[in-house]
Amino acid sequence: MFAAVCNTFGKPLDIEELVMDPPQQGEVKVRLAATAICHSDVHFIRGEWTGKTPVVAGHEAAGYVEEIGPGVTCVKPGDPVVTTLLRSCGRCFFCTTGSPNLCEFDFPLNTQSRLRKSNGDIVWHGVRTAAFAEHTIVDQTQVARIPDSLPMDQASLLACGVITGLGAVVNTASVKPGESVVVIGVGGVGLNSIQGAAISGANPIIAVDVLEDKLKAAKEFGATHTLNAKENVKERVLSFTSGQGADFVFVTVGSSEAVEQGFELLRRGGTEVIVGIPSEGTAMTIPLTPFAGSERRIVGSFMGSTRLSVDIPRLVGLYERGELKLEELISGRYPLDGINEAIESMEGGGALRNVVLF
Repeated sequence: MFAAVCNTFGKPLDIEELVMDPPQQGEVKVRLAATAICHSDVHFIRGEWTGKTPVVAGHEAAGYVEEIGPGVTCVKPGDPVVTTLLRSCGRCFFCTTGSPNLCEFDFPLNTQSRLRKSNGDIVWHGVRTAAFAEHTIVDQTQVARIPDSLPMDQASLLACGVITGLGAVVNTASVKPGESVVVIGVGGVGLNSIQGAAISGANPIIAVDVLEDKLKAAKEFGATHTLNAKENVKERVLSFTSGQGADFVFVTVGSSEAVEQGFELLRRGGTEVIVGIPSEGTAMTIPLTPFAGSERRIVGSFMGSTRLSVDIPRLVGLYERGELKLEELISGRYPLDGINEAIESMEGGGALRNVVLF
């Protein structure tokens, strides 16, 4: 099978033919049909997170189950599935208390690989999934069955961008009708936070970004107001929220400056939700007095606090009823050998989500 391999962090990916071992206990081999490119993958292949090379990144994917290992019960060969980085053992503290996205079990694929080069050298699974490839092997809890009718390029977006952005609003923050929302950064994840806020009945929904094309898209996904980040954002947000500030601010970019800016936009008792994952070692400076003096809060949201077996069917239902936009998130479609071009386009800010088709 062919894959886009990162042999050196910060360098273009190399298209190589790899050898894949069979799936082991509890594992599933998926023939991928589509993989979307997420900023997290780019952070990873740029060497901004810890990891080893050679490695195959990619984690936002959809395809068809091709082979199952011993003990697999949730899917069978031929099933169309979404493939994510989320793994859950079902037995640890977090899984049994309703937060399977935070599962602490040490899965074999955390330290092993099913990928090899032709000379036998190990190729690692990046971002838990290794989906920049024609096939991938994941734990059975990383896949969710989807309807045959759901287009695979659109289905791939459910694996991260949608569940992360929308889930932060619906699951992590539990935004209620009439509550005010600011979303800082309206790329693929941010637009899903906006449509999550719209689905939740939030008002106003204020999108903040530096690119006018993305602010225009934000309107189409449900934003009631858009602000260029170069404006006096705080003054404008106050004017849209009766001088109070926002109930919720979602920061979907991995930037300490954006988090610091977002904290200033909160009302007393408001909550800032950090959605975008920054480079390792990133720090921020926040004044302490507003925490105790006005009960403002900062919380994190990992993968939208998603419960895969519950949330994917719900999202599919929203899509089928015309309440969830997926096709509108896709900016471009590329073959595997065009993946470096797709990444460059995304990094340049000219794309919401680029998708690699196999």
